[in-house]
Amino acid sequence: MSGTKKIKTALVSVFHKDGLEEILAKLHADGVKFLSTGGTQQFIEELGYPCQKVEDVTTYPSILGGRVKTLHPKVFGGILGRRELAEDKAQMAQYDIPEIDLVIVDLYPFEQTVASGASEADIIEKIDIGGISLIRAGAKNFNDVVIVPSKAEYPVLLHILNEKGAETDLSDRRLLATRAFGVSSRYDAAIHEWFTR
Repeated sequence: MSGTKKIKTALVSVFHKDGLEEILAKLHADGVKFLSTGGTQQFIEELGYPCQKVEDVTTYPSILGGRVKTLHPKVFGGILGRRELAEDKAQMAQYDIPEIDLVIVDLYPFEQTVASGASEADIIEKIDIGGISLIRAGAKNFNDVVIVPSKAEYPVLLHILNEKGAETDLSDRRLLATRAFGVSSRYDAAIHEWFTR
């Protein structure tokens, strides 16, 4: 397992966009390319940064009322592909899968939706599928990928960017992966609790 990795491409897809501006500015200044969906893509472009649509990579639009946007082999292959494995690199080249080095994502506000007294249908729609999958994929492949699973971790990423530019050490990526699995486990626990009421 190699240590330092350069961030070249970042997938950014967030529900809460506040606090993202400084991170995007730093990443852009370091030459990082952005890949995004819907409202986040529009947010990035309004800040003046070029941003490729996920659907241009996957050749699929957002479908099923937004339930399926990022769930595609070209996205998950780009996150889960092991850079040191020749077989993975060959398959990524064969299927034109881009390497994704940084994933900044958060989850639909499930607990807040429950607390608001929303209907069961609205609560069900706030069970995140794509986001939680991106978090788990990025955390699993922490050897190659930086995962930022909520805005609570923005200061961690910002500190790394200020100290090292768009490069991370294995210890940085492992720390964020640990936090990512904490986020996913708490989220699933909240959903489980709601279902068992």
